Order: sequence, then structure tokens, then C-alpha cells
Amino acid sequence: MRLRVGVAVMAALLLLYILVVGQRAVAALVAGLDEGEPVLVVMGAAMIVLPLIALWALGRELWFGWRAERLARRLESEGGLPTEAVETSPSGRPTRADGDALFPVYRAQVEADEADWRAWYRLSLAYSAAGDTKRARSAVREAIRRERAEAA
Repeated sequence: MRLRVGVAVMAALLLLYILVVGQRAVAALVAGLDEGEPVLVVMGAAMIVLPLIALWALGRELWFGWRAERLARRLESEGGLPTEAVETSPSGRPTRADGDALFPVYRAQVEADEADWRAWYRLSLAYSAAGDTKRARSAVREAIRRERAEAA
């Protein structure tokens, strides 16, 4: 629940920032057009592009998080989440050594059945426990793709 609150606060702050930058961009663009200042027009136009990119990135991240959480809930309801006892740090994350030790098991599951989204999701958890966030996100994306293909 704390994570959701944190995401909501950060998203709200980013939206506020985007709104302020967007307003200033429009003001610069209008002022540049009124005053015949091409530099101000270009700056205003460029400032409009940046909030649009930020909105796209925010939407993409929120959509990714929602889909990943949906898969986690589904896997949990099926009893498919990893059950191995691992040592955790004070923050609650598995220790890297335990994460590294579990990784081969979940990699083997993916290699045995590459179409199984559940195996990909468990692999993402192993990557995350091992501290490899980039590969963890990639494995979650693959799990999302495989689950969508399975549903189709």
C-alpha cells in the first residue's frame, strides 16, 4: 500500500510540474508570436514537446506497473509465487547471495517452457532479488507479452 501511495504522490507531482511547464511554454509561444521573436517561439514550442514526452513516459510506466501487479496478483491466487525461504535485509529485500542462488532454478523453468508467462514472472523476481533491475523489468515485460498471447 505504501508503494501505491508513493507512486500516486510522485505521479501527482510530475503532473503538476508538467502543467506548470506547459503553461509557461504556451505563454512563451504566445509572447513570441505577439512580439515577432522567433527565438521565443522556438523555445515555447520546444517546451511544449517536453511535457508531452513526460506525459507519455508517465503513462507508459503506470500502465507497466498496473499490468505487472495484475500478473503478480493472478500468480499469487494460483499459488505460483516462489515459496523458497530466503534471508532478507532490514529493508525486506532478499539478500543478493540468496537471490543469486535461486536464479538458476527460475532460468531453467523459462528454458523448459519459454511460452509460460508464470516462469517469466518468477524469473523477473529472481533477477530483482539478484539486484538486476534492468533484466527484471525485461522479464516482466516478456511475462506480460506471453500472458497476453496466451489469453488471445
